[in-house]
Amino acid sequence: MEFKTGYVVISKAGRDKGYFMAVVGVDEEKDFVIVADGKERPLERPKRKNPKHLQKTNYTIDLEQLTDKKLRAFLKSLSA
Repeated sequence: MEFKTGYVVISKAGRDKGYFMAVVGVDEEKDFVIVADGKERPLERPKRKNPKHLQKTNYTIDLEQLTDKKLRAFLKSLSA
């Protein structure tokens, strides 16, 4: 499964299981996806996750002028 920056995903494993997150980077060399949620994992300190522990959604987000506050609001609107 291929992930690109801006995709919104759902975590399928780990302590963040069931949470929406945004893909902020892809480490193709080591086959990891870098994700952030704006709260537990802010944009300054994203989390590295195995792609098999993520599920793609039909949503995307523009990362251009994204802040943690905007990211939290967007992800909260999806889960509500």
